[in-house]
Amino acid sequence: QVQLVESGGGSVQAGGSLTLSCKASTYTNAMAWFRQAPGKEREGVAVRAADGKIYYADSVKDRFTASKDVSTNTLHLRMNSLRPEDSATYYCAAGSLRPSITGERLFRPSSYTYWGQGTQVTVSS
Repeated sequence: QVQLVESGGGSVQAGGSLTLSCKASTYTNAMAWFRQAPGKEREGVAVRAADGKIYYADSVKDRFTASKDVSTNTLHLRMNSLRPEDSATYYCAAGSLRPSITGERLFRPSSYTYWGQGTQVTVSS
């Protein structure tokens, strides 16, 4: 069983920045950030895949930066130029993904086994 502990959510004005962190209790070959706004489906934001690369959703490219501290199994998400539409509950996810899980399948919630409790991000205009 892998436990994920998220931190760093909060409220910010549009154009501001926040950093989220997710510490995993043990190693998994993939970690990711998802978000879910009220009435919407959970969507993938950034994935640190088994190949060591970081992949981003188009909606956050050039604004969000994910990085992993491998010594502590912690995935960070630096969010810049935040917009009201970025407001959501952000969830950390982890799993041992097969090498065949690539591309858009990295952004499917069903690809991940373990989930954090979520942290709220609110961006006001």
